[in-house]
Amino acid sequence: MTPAERSAKIKAVIRVASGNFLEMYDFMVFGYYAAAIGRTFFPKTSEYASLMLSLMTFGAGFLMRPLGALVLGAYIDKHGRRRGLILTLALMSAGTLSIACVPGYVAIGIAAPLLVLAGRLVQGFSAGVELGGVSVYLSEIATPGRKGFYVAWQSASQQVAVVFAALLGVLLNFRLNKTQMDDWGWRVPLLVGCLIIPFLFLLRRSLAETDEFLARSHHPSTREILHSVAANWSLVVMGTMLVTMTTVCFYMITAYTPTFGRTALHLADRENLIVTLCVGISNFIWLPVMGALSDKVGRRPLLITFTVLTLLTAYPALLWLVSNASFARLLTIELWLSFIFGSYNGAMVVYLTEIMPPDVRASGFSLAYSLATALFGGFTPAIATYLIEVTHNKAMPGIWLSAAALAGLIATLWSRHSARLRVPVSAGPVSAPV
Repeated sequence: MTPAERSAKIKAVIRVASGNFLEMYDFMVFGYYAAAIGRTFFPKTSEYASLMLSLMTFGAGFLMRPLGALVLGAYIDKHGRRRGLILTLALMSAGTLSIACVPGYVAIGIAAPLLVLAGRLVQGFSAGVELGGVSVYLSEIATPGRKGFYVAWQSASQQVAVVFAALLGVLLNFRLNKTQMDDWGWRVPLLVGCLIIPFLFLLRRSLAETDEFLARSHHPSTREILHSVAANWSLVVMGTMLVTMTTVCFYMITAYTPTFGRTALHLADRENLIVTLCVGISNFIWLPVMGALSDKVGRRPLLITFTVLTLLTAYPALLWLVSNASFARLLTIELWLSFIFGSYNGAMVVYLTEIMPPDVRASGFSLAYSLATALFGGFTPAIATYLIEVTHNKAMPGIWLSAAALAGLIATLWSRHSARLRVPVSAGPVSAPV
C-alpha cells in the first residue's frame, strides 16, 4: 500500500467512526448522570424509584434499535453505506438536542419526562443501524488479512466517547459542587455534544461509497432484504447471542460504573468517573490489538477463551470488590473486565459481519446487535440495580455478566455451522464466513 493509499484509508476510518462517537457519547452521558436526570425529570419521594425511572428511560432507547435496524438497515443495503450513515447522524443529532434542552419536571410537568423519552427513542432508532453500518463499511474497505483490525475501530471510536465524557465529568466535578452538578451541571456534557454535531457532519459528508457495494450488479429491494433477513433468522439469533456478551459487559463497565460506584459502593463521583475514564482508555487499547490478533489466530479461539474467562472470574471478582469497596479495588476489577471486553469484542464484531449474507449484511448485523442491546445490554444498569435491591447482594451484577458470557459461549460453539445455516435469497453474491 502506498503512503497516499494508507492516508486515504486512515481518513476514511476517522470519517466513518465520527458519528459513532456521537451515538456513544450521548448514551454515556445519560448513563453517567442517571441519578441527576432522574431527580430532574422523574421526581419521586424514593431515591431508588427516581433512579429506576431514569435507568428505564435509558433502556427504553434500546427498544427502538431493532426497528431502526430493519428500517435503516434496509435503506443502507439498498441505497449505500454513505447515504445511510449520514441519515443516522442526522437522527442522532435531533435526539441529542431534545434531551439537552428540555426543561425539568418543575417547569413543564409531565411533558418533561415524555420529551426526554421521545429523544431517547429517536436516538435508539438511529443507533439501531449505526453500529452495523459503520462495521460493514469498515469491513468492506479493509485491506486483505486486516479486516479484524479495521472493524475494531468501530468499537474503539466508542471508547473515545467514553473517555471524553468521563474526562469532562471529572473536570466538572472539580469546578462544581454536588448541588450544582445535580441542578444543571449534568446538562453541560450534552450541550458540548450539540456543539460537536456540525463538525461531525462535515466529516461524514466527505465519505466515499465502498467499492464492494458499488461493484454489485444487484441491489436488493427493501422487500427482498426483509425476506432474506427473515430466512436467515437462525443467524440473527446466533448473532444476538454473540453480541449479548459484548453489550452487557460494555454497559456494565462504562455507563453503569458511576451509578454502581455511587449507590452501591458509596464512592465519590469523581473517583467513579476517573475509573470510567481509565476503562475507556483500556478499551481503546485492547480493541484494535485483539482485532489484529483475531486476524492471525482466528475469531473463534478468542471468543471461546474470553467467554470462559468471564464465567470463571466475573462473580468472584465482584465479590472481592464489594467485600471492602475502594477506589483501587474498583479500578482493578474494571480494568480486568475491560481486558475481557476488548479481547472478546475485538474478534466478535468482525465475526458478525462475516457470518451474515453480504447482500443483507448491514440489516442482519444491525438487527442481531440491536436485539441483544434492546433485550439485555441496554437494560444492564436497571437490571443490575434491581438485582442488588431485591437480593441485597452488591455482587449480583457479576451473575448477570456470567449469564451473558454463557450465551456468547453457546453461540460461538454453534457458529461453526453458520455456513450451512446461511440462506441466500437475493441475486447478490454469497461468500463463506471466515
